Amino acid sequence: MRVDYHVHSEFSDDSVYPMEAVARDAIRMGLDEICFTDHVDYGIKVDWDQGETIRYRNGNPFANVDYPRYMEKIGQLKKAYGDRIVIRTGMEFGVQTHTIPQFRRLYDRYAFDFIILSIHQVEDKEFWTQDFQKGRTQKEYNERYYEEMLAVVKSFKDYSVLGHMDLITRYDLAGVYPFEKVRPMIEAILKVAIGDGKGIEINTSYHRYGLKDTTPSVDILKLYRQMGGEIVTIGSDSHKPDQLGTYIQEAKDVLKSLGYKYFCTYEGMKPIYHDL
Repeated sequence: MRVDYHVHSEFSDDSVYPMEAVARDAIRMGLDEICFTDHVDYGIKVDWDQGETIRYRNGNPFANVDYPRYMEKIGQLKKAYGDRIVIRTGMEFGVQTHTIPQFRRLYDRYAFDFIILSIHQVEDKEFWTQDFQKGRTQKEYNERYYEEMLAVVKSFKDYSVLGHMDLITRYDLAGVYPFEKVRPMIEAILKVAIGDGKGIEINTSYHRYGLKDTTPSVDILKLYRQMGGEIVTIGSDSHKPDQLGTYIQEAKDVLKSLGYKYFCTYEGMKPIYHDL
């Protein structure tokens, strides 16, 4: 079974990939199931219906998902292509501790199959711009990142898996921060997630970012399994046609090599297990 559970479309501020083209491309390449997981990042982006002025970045609206249009479009695609591919309704929540109330309200508004919880910003500062890292040592910004993640998972429960759990590594200009130095914090996060019945994802974008390790790292994948974690989803984090469905089999092979027996899909926020 071939699935991609981290897929972006034109409803994300950083993609112009038409949602219908995503579905057609997924069918053409033989995927059995996809889940749309477009971006919501309260704190730095506004909603379309808030009456606030929408800013533009790189020519694209710097805003959250246009929720009514998003849900309507996914419904249309399910009707049009449902006999050829399973399409699930998801989102990627870029949660910060101070934005949790907004995400709770959003989650309660719609019926989701799957939610990725990602830490995209801390203190409304982004990583890819280096705004978050600026003025901090490598130790400080790595520890602050995981500190925020721990605080979020302790309070926010409306999600399925933790997305690209060591995302900060992607934007760490100082190199890879030693795993053992943040292991206690990661253990604490995973303990909460496992206790809540939540999973993690393996995100195959590590190839296009030129990383030497998987995302999350093999160390984190090993630790999650050692602690009793079983729920793992696989996603490309695609934003363009040439990224959709990439390295899915490789991710399965990595999971097998670490002793995992299953990967998961979701329906109605409940995991469905499939043999690797």
